[in-house]
Amino acid sequence: MRNSKTVLIDKNPGRNSQTFGIARELGTDVDLIHEPSVGVVGNKGDSQCYIGVSSKVEKIHEILKNRIGTDPEKLSMRLVQPEFTIATSDGIRNGTKEMRYSLIGREVTNDSMCEHLSASGLEGVIAVVACDKPPVGTLAAVLEHNRPAIIMSDGSIRPGKDSKTGEPIDIISSYQIAGNPDEEFKKRIALEACPGFGSCGGMFTYNTMQTFIGVVGMQPLHMVSPASQDSRRLDEFPQQLVEFLEKMIEKNITPRDIVTRESIRNAIIVSMAVGGSTNVMLHAPEIARAAGYKNFSQDIMSSEEFNHLSKNVVPVIVDARPFGKYSMVDIDTKGGVQVIVKNLLEAGLLNGDTMTCTGETLSEQIKRLSPPNPDNKVIYSVSSPYKPTGGLRVLGGNLSPEYSSILKLAGVEGGLENNVFKGQAKIFDGEQALLDTLDKRPEVFENFDMIVVRYEGPVGGPGMPEMLDSTSRITTLCREKNIVVALMTDGRFSGGSVGLVIGHVGPEAAVGGPIALIEEGDQIIVDLNKNEINCVELENKNTYDERMKDWHRKVNENNGIHPAVGNADTRLLHKMRYSAVSAVFGAGMHPERKIFVTDPREGVKSSFTPQNKFRT
Repeated sequence: MRNSKTVLIDKNPGRNSQTFGIARELGTDVDLIHEPSVGVVGNKGDSQCYIGVSSKVEKIHEILKNRIGTDPEKLSMRLVQPEFTIATSDGIRNGTKEMRYSLIGREVTNDSMCEHLSASGLEGVIAVVACDKPPVGTLAAVLEHNRPAIIMSDGSIRPGKDSKTGEPIDIISSYQIAGNPDEEFKKRIALEACPGFGSCGGMFTYNTMQTFIGVVGMQPLHMVSPASQDSRRLDEFPQQLVEFLEKMIEKNITPRDIVTRESIRNAIIVSMAVGGSTNVMLHAPEIARAAGYKNFSQDIMSSEEFNHLSKNVVPVIVDARPFGKYSMVDIDTKGGVQVIVKNLLEAGLLNGDTMTCTGETLSEQIKRLSPPNPDNKVIYSVSSPYKPTGGLRVLGGNLSPEYSSILKLAGVEGGLENNVFKGQAKIFDGEQALLDTLDKRPEVFENFDMIVVRYEGPVGGPGMPEMLDSTSRITTLCREKNIVVALMTDGRFSGGSVGLVIGHVGPEAAVGGPIALIEEGDQIIVDLNKNEINCVELENKNTYDERMKDWHRKVNENNGIHPAVGNADTRLLHKMRYSAVSAVFGAGMHPERKIFVTDPREGVKSSFTPQNKFRT
């Protein structure tokens, strides 16, 4: 008996011819070509982070293929070919001009994934994600597409081992010896630091965001912590993922049913509790935007509440790299991320009623997984934490009127007296100038310097490169000389950075933010009692106005662009420069956004209009 699909086949032989061809090549039933589509996607790029992705994608694809068919017990859907997104590697590119493409990689992943999901009309997708930025771009795209979807981390790389000391080492170990004069030593550590494959193994940005994605509900919690080379990722998880996706399709559970205000708040709280990367405050607003929340501070969590929770409510409950000792592999050995979530749920810090991709609420998923109690060596309990306060703090003040600046308090190794740092500004227009000085004249840095690296924001970089190379060298310098050197920037940091480092200072220098007006030797005060970062000299209105007038003169003399901004020498960098929004909105490519800041002198909201060379 002929049905409506047969009529479609008769009427559209041109379109159907390739669809028939794909079905034959993939080995699926040609009678399913007009059923809803389902498929697998993965992240790929030039690093060890991505090497394990293909094998997982192939395995999941194989299981999906075996589940598809016309029999009643089968999944009646059209299978599409696996697709992969492109990304760079932060670890390889840090300290180079290529690092400008790192955050842009999140946007490229979002765009390419959006094209694939929408143009293919996918009604169900499983995504295998790796490295730092592609997972967030992938999640943003599936939220925008809003059809049943589930994410699996490809997993961390296992730690290396120092052959001389026997100590575990990782990529951060390599960065922290970059200034060592012993070339053979540096080569040995580099060779030993990253064995096997997988994404960075500490509680850096990758594992911060994988934990975030698990807690927000889009990844099964027990799939977060195992290493990339863990056999479960090929032998057990693919079958479970397909079963979970089938349940989502059957019940029509979509990403926006899962990623809600409450689940995002849960994920932020867990990010504090694991001492997570500062990059979470770039990625959380972007994820919230894709889920339909336009203003993170108003719709999800204000800076005041964020700081209250981090200071007074949420402790750090893991001893993890870079501020501690252990890796995600060690966390997995002690029961995984689900141990952390269980403990926070029992302490009343999370909402257990949020939906997850397993078809269960967060509490139901934890109950089924039945994780052990904290071991109090790697994972600590809320009642007896590793550190008493949360790992992150958002700062305002006259240098950060957008309240975008972020400090990883869990990684601070000194310099705060009664929660206050006072230092003298040492100015660098661009990270390369800082790296050159650290390499050739490290002796110029003195106790209580506040290094200011500017014109590295979303517009200025362009692309807001992170500064793992710089921060690692500064950390080593401080430890060797027993001094405190802080750093602030309108760029950003790796999750592996430690020290008194403040990123995302906004508005950025390239659009005339106050960070552009700091001069050498100015007094900078970081006050964590007030959660502010201030330049004393800019408190004087005349000084502020004169410096701003001088800044505009330089911009006007240089055809509307400050001469210190980075080169936008490709179409992609140019696109970022013209469309990037402030860090407080996620630093993505969203030209429809207006930038609003609080005037530090007047205390009123005003439209902050960048020069026309950058945006219209």
